[in-house]
Amino acid sequence: MTRTRRLLWLTVLALLLLATFGTGWIVGRTGIGSVVDPASLTDLERQFAERLSGSALVGSFTVDGRNSRPASPDRYDLSSVEKVGDDLWRFSVRMRHSDVDVTLPVTVPMRWVGDTPVIELTDYSIPSLGTFTARVFFYDDRYAGTWQHGQQIGGHLFGRIEKP
Repeated sequence: MTRTRRLLWLTVLALLLLATFGTGWIVGRTGIGSVVDPASLTDLERQFAERLSGSALVGSFTVDGRNSRPASPDRYDLSSVEKVGDDLWRFSVRMRHSDVDVTLPVTVPMRWVGDTPVIELTDYSIPSLGTFTARVFFYDDRYAGTWQHGQQIGGHLFGRIEKP
């Protein structure tokens, strides 16, 4: 009986440790609950967050190897864009393109090249969508870049930043 109790206790402890680790990983990966103090943002960062929060990225995407087809429309409705770490930004986004319509927070690495913010994803897993590699830059009221979904499919994306 003592051996069974000990095994049960160790199993419960292992499950609690695993749940704690998993929760910490999810919080760290998504930036849930953390936001950089807006007062500490540079002017460019503050302007970027204000311009994109409450806006929509309305544009098109292409698929390599399908040159005979026109670009397909896509749309990303951004409820908020917040800096959550040194080079991490959380986009609370509703993504709509092809047969995808999903709303979720996506925390992505973003760096600045001069006055131009660039999202840099490399083999980045987005829950319920898959693994992506992308480089997307924003300038004035436009965005453009390249995307790759796993090893199979990729292309270009481009469009305008629109406020309602």
